[in-house]
Amino acid sequence: MSRQEPQKSSIFQGQVCGFSSCKGHTIFNSNSLGVPVNKQDLINEVAKVADLPKNKAQEAVEAIFESIKLTLKSGGEVRLVGFGTFTVSKRAATTGRNPRTGEAIKIPESKQPKFKAGKELKDAVND
Repeated sequence: MSRQEPQKSSIFQGQVCGFSSCKGHTIFNSNSLGVPVNKQDLINEVAKVADLPKNKAQEAVEAIFESIKLTLKSGGEVRLVGFGTFTVSKRAATTGRNPRTGEAIKIPESKQPKFKAGKELKDAVND
């Protein structure tokens, strides 16, 4: 019995690109839908769609991620109309229990990043 390696793919597989600057190419292959996308897959797709060298696409993707991270860290939110909104919510301090000993432990308050999908993204996923 041979072990099958998971296929590399993306959420964009088999879809026609909707970018206004795009020539209507098909994004990725449609034979492996549902396989998780990693950062490198995203960089490769940005390079292809934007007709950029991979190092420039990598810089662009990393700049977007860093901008989102810094905005959230400073208490702001990032709204990408049609795609969604990144925000930070505060989780209050609470008391929990150590499952092994049953001892009460304090869980400090924390900030959690949140993402709420926009209408266009929801519609695209449900089509």
